[in-house]
Amino acid sequence: MRVAVAGAGLGGLCLAQGLRQAGIDAEVHERDPAITARFQGYRLVLNPVGFAALRGCLPPRWHPLLDAIVGDAYGERLVLDPQLNRIGELGPGRTGIVVDRHVLRHLLLTGLTVHTGAALTGYDVLDDGRVRARFAEGAPATADLLVGADGVHSAVRAVLSPPTVPADTGVRFVIGRTPLTERFAGLSRAFGSKIAGDGVSLLLGAMRFRTPPKEAAEQLAPEVTLPDVRDYVRWAMILPPGGSPGVRGPREAALSMMADWHPDLQALIEQGDPDNSALLSIRVVRPRERWAPGPVTLLGDAIHATSPTGGNGANTALRDADLLRRCLVDAAEGRQDLIDAVADYERQMFEYGAEAVQHSLAALPAFVPDSKPQRG
Repeated sequence: MRVAVAGAGLGGLCLAQGLRQAGIDAEVHERDPAITARFQGYRLVLNPVGFAALRGCLPPRWHPLLDAIVGDAYGERLVLDPQLNRIGELGPGRTGIVVDRHVLRHLLLTGLTVHTGAALTGYDVLDDGRVRARFAEGAPATADLLVGADGVHSAVRAVLSPPTVPADTGVRFVIGRTPLTERFAGLSRAFGSKIAGDGVSLLLGAMRFRTPPKEAAEQLAPEVTLPDVRDYVRWAMILPPGGSPGVRGPREAALSMMADWHPDLQALIEQGDPDNSALLSIRVVRPRERWAPGPVTLLGDAIHATSPTGGNGANTALRDADLLRRCLVDAAEGRQDLIDAVADYERQMFEYGAEAVQHSLAALPAFVPDSKPQRG
């Protein structure tokens, strides 16, 4: 069996690793010109399902390394004012495993065949039931299954399910990261909490590695090369609905809303990494009607993109990867026909994927002043 994966995000790479462990030929095609074309180094919180799915797709010999390079999520989930005074609660404290996307992506890339500069332009289902993916540059790829793991603006989805399109929530946010120095360690009470300002919310999360990733790889898995990343604070500011900051950069956009805020909060944004901050829109993709069974399917944000306020986007993509891996192993070992195996994956994925999107939208109003629950 041969599988072609479009998209080198966490979900697509996790699937490719899982198939590789099972002896199934899998190649990844990424539209970016290089793996490092975009820095993707934000902190993610993995719940037990997402973390178990990730471990299930990685070779057991890497499990000690994975355990060494993650951190622990904890926090009171308070609501604080801009001077860091407690004014409410968001709900029960959140626990889980925190990972750095940049580090995890490098781990997942290890040993895989990844073709960069491979922007998918379409695909054809051949007479023998296989699928041929076409790219703007380079030779086409023929496989038994094409998996669209190519994000919110999926080129695979555009062909497979044209009615399924992204929906813009109208919410904008700025995201960035700042080294976790001694000064910012004093903000620990704010990690996991919401800082409620005048029409904006600031969310902070600490990424503390159990072991520095580069050192952990050298000690536990020398065949893996991980970046030299140190502890940091991930920050995200939800901007006023419909607002458009008339400033030049993401850090300036955040600072323009923080004139009277606590000096440590202002300094946190001022000292943010200029190469790893961005102004983004929150768009979601809801699974719609199922397409006809065939040798093409979707995974992750390509079919169920969630609002980041739900904290379940990466978890759901990893769950997809592990579920599809298990279904494809059944097909490769003759326990199920390939098309039936893919249909079994899609049936389950559509159900929990739709629930994940709705959960994330229901959580959005708690972080956006004067907003109402999103419905759909």
